[in-house]
Amino acid sequence: MSPAQRLPHVVSQWLDALLKQPPSVWALALFTLLSTLAAIVRPPAAVAAAPAASLLRLTHADANRTAPRPPQIYAAVFATAPAPRAALPSEKTYVTNARDGTPTPPRPLPCWLDGYLARREAAADADDDDARDVEPADVFMSVVVPAYNEEDRLAVMLDEAIQHLDAEYGPADSTSILAATTTTSSASDGTALKRRTPTVPSTTAGTHPAPTAGWEILLVSDGSTDATAAVALDLAASRRLPPGALRVVTLRRNRGKGGAVTHGLRHVRGAWAVFADADGASRFADLRALLAAARRAVAADADADAPAVVAVGSRAHLVGSDAVVRRSALRNLLMHAFHLLLRLLTPAATSRIRDTQCGFKLLSRAALPHIVPHMHSEGWIFDVEMLMLAEAAGMPMVEVPVGWREVKGSKLNVVWDSLGMAWGLAILRAAWALGVYRV
Repeated sequence: MSPAQRLPHVVSQWLDALLKQPPSVWALALFTLLSTLAAIVRPPAAVAAAPAASLLRLTHADANRTAPRPPQIYAAVFATAPAPRAALPSEKTYVTNARDGTPTPPRPLPCWLDGYLARREAAADADDDDARDVEPADVFMSVVVPAYNEEDRLAVMLDEAIQHLDAEYGPADSTSILAATTTTSSASDGTALKRRTPTVPSTTAGTHPAPTAGWEILLVSDGSTDATAAVALDLAASRRLPPGALRVVTLRRNRGKGGAVTHGLRHVRGAWAVFADADGASRFADLRALLAAARRAVAADADADAPAVVAVGSRAHLVGSDAVVRRSALRNLLMHAFHLLLRLLTPAATSRIRDTQCGFKLLSRAALPHIVPHMHSEGWIFDVEMLMLAEAAGMPMVEVPVGWREVKGSKLNVVWDSLGMAWGLAILRAAWALGVYRV
């Protein structure tokens, strides 16, 4: 059947799918369409007057100087722009497996962000740029896995990740996780714990190399109501992972994928941090390609003291393949429509990323303070905000083709979530442009 003959059938499928949606979806679609058209046809004067590279750094005063801002528009964006909730005390702890395989009591979760924010505040008066560096890394690679009710799919993904991490970065034992200088103390479960005294600066310091071995996995259970956490801990015990190699962080209330990823990135100890979806759709071995591309980007700027870089896993090369062709016509249409909105509503470098939504991205430790403290989106659109922040900081972003497979059990509602992402993108763009969000 030729493309011309298939077109009526595709349009018919699309219309049938749309007609089955509830009125609320149609209302959101209409509102999103009108908002997007308004932003395209008549963008805020502050946006038009600012260069793309500096757009995200508009402050309230900048916006006021460039053009008058209707208070009604600012108030509407302020009211609808997402604001991340503060972490609860229990969410700043983790559970891991003890040496006998049983789960440990909750332990305090290390947080590089707290120290960074304190040093940044102190440096504001002292004019000390070094005080703004993120604290040293303890391991080479950190993996953040956001998971919501993933008891059925999680074990396969984690097993694949552990095998790759062990093969590439050495076993996650006490010699790789807790390097060189250690002291021994007694844990509440009676096991002996080794605590590392940091002796190796992170990639933000140029005098010593970062760790070259060791890894950790942070599983962020995003308000799961099933056995997600238990599945992860059982796997750690069965694989005889050392305590602390796989850490389970439980969010009491669901925050969304973006909120779970951001929470995990606040607590990574690695010189590099990658986040990966719990369904195992991405081939974990492709982390090797992400790391190689990121290192090439860093090498291209040999004078950089802090090699901040983001490597973006991409499925764009699969467009036209059987995996994508077999998708419904509606899903493919919404995919192309979302890509068009990205090109229209994001700054130059971000708009050139062909696949912003792939859940497989690698960040250097030096990139984290430019991104993590300024994240607001906790839903599906968080990837775009992350890339916009990276662009605003002037760091390189490299897109790397990765393998991908369809995995049953997706929680994505194609129509509803696609419309939600379009709406989220419009609000995100407006919030940065009008000064509701500031770096």
